[in-house]
Amino acid sequence: MRALWGFLCLLALPVWAEERLPGWAVYPTGKSFDDLVTDTKAAVKDNGLIVVTQAGPTKAAAARGIVIPGNLVIGAFNNDYAVRVLETSVNAMIEAPIRFYVTENEDGTATLSYKTPSFVFAPYADEGGETLKHIAQELDAKFQAVADSAVK
Repeated sequence: MRALWGFLCLLALPVWAEERLPGWAVYPTGKSFDDLVTDTKAAVKDNGLIVVTQAGPTKAAAARGIVIPGNLVIGAFNNDYAVRVLETSVNAMIEAPIRFYVTENEDGTATLSYKTPSFVFAPYADEGGETLKHIAQELDAKFQAVADSAVK
């Protein structure tokens, strides 16, 4: 019975993540992990951002003989946004680059997730004021466009 309960909890995890993590945008897809990674990176570039960082444990684990599902964090930003954010809040810049998260599902498909830029920059609203809020809203639109393009 415990095994069945554990299995059912694992099945519910993506739904829980979508419903319980405020500020997250979650896009399950029918794409493979590798295809979604490629399409996300292309969409970042096509929408005027730059892939600044990328990190994930999958390849390093494989080198150690451990097989885990595909998992990659892709940090995206650009210098224009960096300069503008810094003009409003030096502290808010710790959040850049803002990250996309590509995860492989048990069925071989992949999910694209990210924290919305407005959510990420919200703790700095008092310091950054309306200008930072506006920048975050611009980035919300950019990140939505990246997601829309990557998951189609």
